[in-house]
Amino acid sequence: MQQRNPSRTVVRLVMRFLKRAIASFELPVVEKIAEKQSEDPFQILIATLLSARTKDATTQEASKRLFRVARTPASVAKLTVRKIESLIYPVSFYHHKARHVRACCQLLVSNFNSQVPQTMEELTTLPGVGRKTANLVLILGFRSRENICVDTHVHRISNRLGWVITEKPEDTEEALYKAIDQEWWPFINLYFVTWGQNICRPVSPRCSECLIAPDCPRIGVRRRKAE
Repeated sequence: MQQRNPSRTVVRLVMRFLKRAIASFELPVVEKIAEKQSEDPFQILIATLLSARTKDATTQEASKRLFRVARTPASVAKLTVRKIESLIYPVSFYHHKARHVRACCQLLVSNFNSQVPQTMEELTTLPGVGRKTANLVLILGFRSRENICVDTHVHRISNRLGWVITEKPEDTEEALYKAIDQEWWPFINLYFVTWGQNICRPVSPRCSECLIAPDCPRIGVRRRKAE
């Protein structure tokens, strides 16, 4: 992993622009759930588990169905895996996610007094919870200002901007802690995920419509060959 040192002025300009620009787009699904449920760490945790490799609309509906039936770790833990599967279908890998959700809730009940833990070390002991999920729970559920949540959008856009040179999201998280000021850590996921879903897409990014294009070297973006 190589380290870049982007200009603080450029970072500030890009982040301030995105803060305003994303207002015209829908919030990512976990942000919506956090906003609607008054930042309930448990619902944020479960929604994030369901959201992996799943469209936001599907995650949102699956979360609603599950929480209509069970809204606490104890009540979810009492459901059978098959019942959870039926509630969260058709999220991707719903068989695996149902087992993770139930096991996660059982562990919350037995080890954490039905409370979502507030440290990275404890969160990542829960089934199915890695650094991305843990960081998002800490940021949205506990208002942490000391974490950066890196998913594929944050990883892709950070590299396209040239703020980092990394191969994996885990490396991007580490690099971003050094590359950008702490004031932006809790917000980069919201800004980049929203922008990545709508403008800076994985395939055929809409660079001609991107208002941060003047500050973006478009690293790794290739023009499509004319047919």
